[in-house]
Amino acid sequence: MTPTDITRAINDLLFSPGLDLADALDRHFTPDYRQRTDGVWSDRTAFTQHMTRLRSLVRSGHIEVHDELRDGLRYADRHTVTITQHNGRTSRTEVYLFARLAPDGRFQRVEETTLLVTGHPDDENLGLIK
Repeated sequence: MTPTDITRAINDLLFSPGLDLADALDRHFTPDYRQRTDGVWSDRTAFTQHMTRLRSLVRSGHIEVHDELRDGLRYADRHTVTITQHNGRTSRTEVYLFARLAPDGRFQRVEETTLLVTGHPDDENLGLIK
């Protein structure tokens, strides 16, 4: 299996509405996946709820990776996600991400910090919404 990266994961999770969410999750994340976003831990079930909610809000968007590093099963990047919601609001969020990959190349753990660069103040919590 080709190791995943944040671009493929985000594109499948948020910007490919025809792709089943369960398939996207299985493609990029292990069953024991855990994530900490801005200090709040989520297991895979909570992450699935988060992605389900985001998919209901997002009309379109894209990701731009500024820096990306791999060292064995360690992965890190700095990226910006631009999202346009169905309500017409657009926001840009910069993300600093550190991850551990499973031997099969999927994300097993992600720890990230987010910063709203542009957008409505309410969009500051898009990284945690459920």
